[in-house]
Order: sequence, then C-alpha cells, then structure tokens
Amino acid sequence: MLALTLILIPLIGSLLLLLLKGSNIGTSKNVAIVTSLATFVIAIYAFATFNAQSPIEVKYSWMKDLNINFHLSIDGISLLMVTLTAFLVPLIILSTYKHSYKNHASFYALILFAETALMGVFMARDIFLFYFFFEAALIPVYFIAAIWGGKDAPRITFKMFVYTIFGSLFMLVALVYLYIKGATADIQQLYTTAKMISPTNQGLLFWAFFIAFAIKMPVLPFHTWQPDAYSESPTPATMLLSGLLSKMGVYGLIRIMLPLAPIGVANWGLIGMILSVAGLIYGSIIAIQQNNIKRLIAYSSFAHMGLMAAGVLSGTLNGIQGALLQMVAHGINAVGLFFIVKIIYDRTNTRDLSALGGITQKTPALSIYFMIIMLGSVALPLTNGFVGEFLLLKSVYDKNAWIGAIAGLTIILGAVYMLRLMQRSMFGESNEVTAKFKDVSGSEIAVLFPIAAMVLLMGFFPNIFLKITEPAVNSILQMIK
Repeated sequence: MLALTLILIPLIGSLLLLLLKGSNIGTSKNVAIVTSLATFVIAIYAFATFNAQSPIEVKYSWMKDLNINFHLSIDGISLLMVTLTAFLVPLIILSTYKHSYKNHASFYALILFAETALMGVFMARDIFLFYFFFEAALIPVYFIAAIWGGKDAPRITFKMFVYTIFGSLFMLVALVYLYIKGATADIQQLYTTAKMISPTNQGLLFWAFFIAFAIKMPVLPFHTWQPDAYSESPTPATMLLSGLLSKMGVYGLIRIMLPLAPIGVANWGLIGMILSVAGLIYGSIIAIQQNNIKRLIAYSSFAHMGLMAAGVLSGTLNGIQGALLQMVAHGINAVGLFFIVKIIYDRTNTRDLSALGGITQKTPALSIYFMIIMLGSVALPLTNGFVGEFLLLKSVYDKNAWIGAIAGLTIILGAVYMLRLMQRSMFGESNEVTAKFKDVSGSEIAVLFPIAAMVLLMGFFPNIFLKITEPAVNSILQMIK
C-alpha cells in the first residue's frame, strides 16, 4: 500500500484544492504544502526502510481479460526518482509563497496532479500504466505554462505539447507490438519476450523508444521546443520541466528501452550516443552566448541531459549509475538555479546579464547559496554533480574513446557558462537596477537551504544513493546481456 499511498496523497490534495476554488490564496498554499510534505514524509519512510530483496509492490487487476494490471513497484531505481519528486515538489510550492497567482487553487492543484503522475511513471510496472502516467504528467505542466506563462506561452507550450505527443505515438506503437508478442503488459515478463524479437524489429523498437524519450529529455535534434518553453513558462512550470519531467526521458531509457530493445541498443546505440554528445556540445556553446539568464540555464539543462543519455546508451554499470545519480543532482541544481533567476527577476525586473552586476555586495546569503548550487552544476569535487558526471564520462570513454574525449569538453564548457553567469550577475559594480537589491529571507531561504544542503550531502556521501540503485541496475544489465 505504500506505493499506492504515494500516488493517492497528491491526487487527493489536488482534488481537494479544486473543491476549494472559492477559498483565499493562503488556504490554497497551505493545502498544497501540507499535501506535498505528507508525500515527502512517506517517501522518506520508504527510503529509510527500503530493502532491495523485497521491493515495495502493489498489484490490482485492471483489465483482466486483456492481462493489463494496475501494477506499481519500487525498486532502487524507482526509489531514487520517487524521493527526488517528493523532495522537489514542496520546494517548488514554497518558491511561489511570495507571489500571487490568479486562479490559485487550480494552479496548486495542477502542481499536485503533476506530482501524482510523476510518481506513477516512476513506479509503474505495466507498460500501458506507464504510458498513461507518462502522458498524464505533461497535461498539468502544459496548462500551468500556457495559462500563467508569458504572452507567447500558449503558442510555445502548444509546440511542446505537439512534440511530446508526436514522440509518444512511436512509443505507443512499440508498446502495443510488444503486448501482442508477449500477450501481457507486465514489464518484467516482457523483458523475456524482447529477447525473442528479431534484430530488425529490435532496431525499430529502439528508434521508437529513443525518439519518444529523446524528445522528453530533450536530445539533439529533438530539442527545439525546450529553450522557448523554459523561458516563457512561469518559474514553477520551468522547475517541473527541468527538475522532474525531463528525468522521465532518462528513466524511460533505463527502464523501458534498454531491457525491451537490447539488440536494438547494441546495433544503434552508438548513433544515439553521438546525437546525445553533439547536443551536449551544442547546448554548452549556445549557453555561453546567452545574455538571458533563464535561457542560459535552459541550454545548460539541455547539455546535461545529453550526457545522461550518452551514459545510459553505453549500457554499462557506470553509465546507468552515473545517469541515475546525475538525474538527482541535476534535478536539485536546476530547481535551485531557476529559483535564483526568479529571485533576481522579481527584484530587478530583468533577466538581462548585461543589466546586472554587483548583487553580491548586498546579498551575502544569496551569494553563498548561488555559489554552492553553481559549483554543484559545474561538478566540482565534493558537490553533487561530481561523481555522476565522472561515472558518465568514464562510461562514454570506455565505449568509444573519441566520443568520450569530446564529451569531456563539458567540464570546460560548463565551467565557462556557469562562472560567466555568476561573475556577470553577482560581482562587479552595482548599478541602478541592482543598487537596492535585498537579500533572501523567509520562504526563499526555506527553498535554497535544503537545495544547498543536498548539493553538499550528495557530494560527500554519494554511496548512499549508489548502493540503493546498484542491485536494480545490475538486474537490468543481466537482462540485456
């Protein structure tokens, strides 16, 4: 029942908020934060009591005649992503406490509904249940971005929606094909079915899955929706997209594509790896050229996702473990960075790097939080980004030395664009725009402190997370041999 509880709590909270549409904004915020914190407490309990030998599981007959079940299970991989989701959603809600949104009850209800769907994605063990939650997660974020975003948000978010739905159709065809072949929708049973599929059809399965998940992450050349969507969406939607929804793509590569198309990955994975690394370099170069700080972080996120995809496609323990650790690290860092951008914009009414400067003179607390999160993003040793990035680069290099050497440029390029962001926004002389900049306080510290703490905790104790995921990763690797 623990797995089901993680879905039901945010779902009930979301429905309750819809019933409280006439309430004041304080009530909506409090219901949302209490619900998300309750989910977090359950996730921490699952994390603390987890035993790899007895995964947390719940299974109910859904469509009995078709052998389709409501099947949820939490192994080490799922646990990491469930805990990340439960950790970030309360922070995303807290980040809105100094801002009033119209139709506030619906706004917070959509955030909780997104959490419900994300929990479902990371726990689903039935291919059609996975597909249902995978699509459901996009709907609330689409409405948050379209309704509460910038003036171009409806057009840009519609582009995002079309891209994602288009990619998901390929995945749906592949899932239906596997269901017909195996006469079951159970993911674990389909791992056996996949081994009996011809190399040609395995190749088609690979591309169907890769396109669907590459769009969600995104990976070059399926990325064109991302920078505009991140820039025009309100900050909570951007946090959900970068911190959590993009991780569904990497998770899908690990949970669905690798074990359900192992021969396809062996035959075509190198091309996918090349696209991923090309996107990493391209995104980093474009990030260096950005003057809009929100677009800079958007391209930074695009680059990070490319390295994660390349690591997974290496099909090695280091690659998958590195991708899992980096998903958590990047999710935390991205939410922190986008929140700092929101703080800067709220106080200066600009995201233009050339208009900023000298902020650190009046903001010792913000400067410290910004520095810690930025160092995590550039993968400084003893921060959360280091171990995951090291494992990813090693896995890519072991697979192909030339691709690994090119991917290694991310160390230099990432430092360039992030240090440039820090230097030009925070240091130097203050000006008319930044002269009266106030330091962070209240709910802002409540968001930034846990993020900064996790940057350091994961940097000092990465084995806490690697040991949890290793048995599940080894199980997947055994299936694809």
